[in-house]
Amino acid sequence: MTENIGAVVEVPSLIAEGTDANFVDFVELSKQVPVIVDLWATWCEPCKQLSPLLEKAIAEADGAVILVTVEVDANPEVASAFQVQSIPTVVALIGGQLAPLFQGALPEAQVKETIVRVVEAAVANGVTGRARVGESGLEGEELPTKEDLPPLHQEAFDAIERADYAGARDAYDRALVENPNDQLAREGRAQVNLILRLQGKSLADIRQAAAHPADLSAMLDVADLDLSGGHVDDAFDRLLEVFVTADANARNTLRERLLEMFLVVGETDPRVLSARTRLASLLF
Repeated sequence: MTENIGAVVEVPSLIAEGTDANFVDFVELSKQVPVIVDLWATWCEPCKQLSPLLEKAIAEADGAVILVTVEVDANPEVASAFQVQSIPTVVALIGGQLAPLFQGALPEAQVKETIVRVVEAAVANGVTGRARVGESGLEGEELPTKEDLPPLHQEAFDAIERADYAGARDAYDRALVENPNDQLAREGRAQVNLILRLQGKSLADIRQAAAHPADLSAMLDVADLDLSGGHVDDAFDRLLEVFVTADANARNTLRERLLEMFLVVGETDPRVLSARTRLASLLF
């Protein structure tokens, strides 16, 4: 494709599947229309929560941005190129250049805000094209097929698509009653809890609260915001620093929140392993 800033670009879909074989096409496309890249995996519960929110936001953007989904296990070259350490990871391509966005799932409002920021950044860099679904364009792009879910997991997923996060948590709770060792339900519930805790809160107020480290509730909110924005180390460091001087009750609250955050990020993530080791050293 040739660069034609401001042009209408015909594509078969506003949501495409990226692979090791075709990904260079999307890098080239980003010189005309900004591209959001959603790096996910079939086994990742937070990915199943985030993907429909991204797809909805892309549809509402009406061609101002395109979404490309990349299943990391099937496309190791793309995953390696982006140095993916945890999923979901979401990045933008603007003018052929990489712009990291966030890791982990976000509430719907923040997903929409992120799309707006990407479009604004693209315009500022002279990328002002608009995509239109048509007959020509890139070939072979289809939405990835997500694995079938157990009934209660499907119920939770459907609730998340409706933005009914309390209903999703209830479904995960029932799944855990049936099977307390259901790791996907534990991870899903942790992610939904993160979304619920941030709902209705002013991001500016939360950030201002960071100036008051003695306020445990404020520090928990700021850590939640850090985590939802992909600033994983900042979230862990903040709570572990508070833990050092906290009393017994506050330590219990911090420990429980950290353990839930570990589930959101992923138990095998190197950042989780490091934070867990630090937590253990503070506990004993």
